[in-house]
Amino acid sequence: MFTRTRSRTAPAEIGWALMPTAASLIWDAPSAFDRKVAKPQSAKSVQLCPAAIDFDARNIVVSCPVDLHLRFDFDPKGQPHLVNIDGPQSTVRSKALNQMLTVVARNEWRHPDRPIIQIVTPYVFLSDTPAWLNQFPPFLDYGSLAMPGLMIGGRFPVHIWPRQLMWAFEWHDVTQPLKLRRGQPWFYLRFDTPDPDRIPRLVEAVLVPDVKAYINSLSGVANYVNRTFALFSRAQHRRPKRMLVKA
Repeated sequence: MFTRTRSRTAPAEIGWALMPTAASLIWDAPSAFDRKVAKPQSAKSVQLCPAAIDFDARNIVVSCPVDLHLRFDFDPKGQPHLVNIDGPQSTVRSKALNQMLTVVARNEWRHPDRPIIQIVTPYVFLSDTPAWLNQFPPFLDYGSLAMPGLMIGGRFPVHIWPRQLMWAFEWHDVTQPLKLRRGQPWFYLRFDTPDPDRIPRLVEAVLVPDVKAYINSLSGVANYVNRTFALFSRAQHRRPKRMLVKA
């Protein structure tokens, strides 16, 4: 639960769960953003600003599951590839790293000199009331933005499209390494509902068989069609009547 401010309406419940995956224990539960600040010395302190409090309270933090120290390189034929700088000292074995992380095909980059890498996470978020997930870089945590590129954000409706979340990174300066640390803020989530006064409340969910099958039906559709948002209407009709089953 991450409600911290009063709302005139009941919270909108958003479920979170992990799709079955190997080593699932490395993935932490999403948590409410917590700004650790000193006790306010003034009644006008920023800590007591209702606008700032409401803004912070709506952010969910997903932490990084692994330690990574990577360099981007090109082979003699100009093919892009990643180098694990820590080599045998890395906490992640090469085989596991290759299963977790992929380099997007070069013709799909947004810029010819800015590689894109992706990590598919097991996180899924779902709701039985209209709610849109927004994914952001961790801009509220000082020090988390010292990276050689930009995280690619996204937005989609979790009440009809509860797909697995992906972390995508556009590498702007390939001369600089990318360093991720386990436990550090990796990205933020915010949830929009039709009623802006209705603050979302995060609850752990159980993926019952029909919900799991529905999520699997959404997996990989981008490999077959463009503009996947055009499938929302069909997904609306095929979604299980109830998706959010609390743990």
